[in-house]
Amino acid sequence: MLSMTRALLLLGAMALPAPGAAQTTPTPSAITRTVIAATTLPIVVDAPLHFKAVSVILQPGEKSSVSEADGILYQMSGSTEVFLDGETKMLNTGEGRFVANGKTAALTAGTGAPSTFLHFFLVSAADLGRPAETPPAPVKELYRTVQPIPDLKPGIYELNLTRVTFPAQMPSNPPHHRSGAALYFIISGTGANTVDGKTETRGPGSLIYEPHTLVHQWGNPGNEPLVFLAFNINPEGVAAVLSVAPAEKQ
Repeated sequence: MLSMTRALLLLGAMALPAPGAAQTTPTPSAITRTVIAATTLPIVVDAPLHFKAVSVILQPGEKSSVSEADGILYQMSGSTEVFLDGETKMLNTGEGRFVANGKTAALTAGTGAPSTFLHFFLVSAADLGRPAETPPAPVKELYRTVQPIPDLKPGIYELNLTRVTFPAQMPSNPPHHRSGAALYFIISGTGANTVDGKTETRGPGSLIYEPHTLVHQWGNPGNEPLVFLAFNINPEGVAAVLSVAPAEKQ
């Protein structure tokens, strides 16, 4: 009987959580970045440049084309067949394609469902008002920079579209600024964007422009991942994001 009692006590002790384990806080997931499409630009100072973003919807099988400027397509839903430089690529949800200035891309919506995609442009001031995709595609302009992108210098630049995911409940990152400039589009989740000590909530569909000199922070106070696109231009070989020394903080 005594042996049985000791065995039961031992089993009970083994079932109790260790004090250290009970106090362990799960490590938050890391920020993930996926480059959707990218290219290099040898010259960015021939003319003032602007960011522009549009959304496009093509009905199943409907055709359009685009040849306005350097830009990157991002498929939001459905699918789009892109014929460019003699090659055909089908874009499915979450995929993208770079279209170079002067090149014409023929676009055909996939079958079964409408094709909805975003198109981000890097365009000269002279071409800023030109139409994007050709009719019959309905095009909705979402954003354009009022002033040219500042502080672009001679030399090679990288242009890319990157999908970024912040895990839920992630505190704001340290103050930083861009080495070039970026235009954000929030796909899902809730972002906390801090500029000059003021924090604003940014939800799906929000577009946020970050020029070179803007010191800012991003966090995710929500319970779901924050997913956004960054249409980014930065000098080749230089990190897109630069941290700010304490004396520089605004």
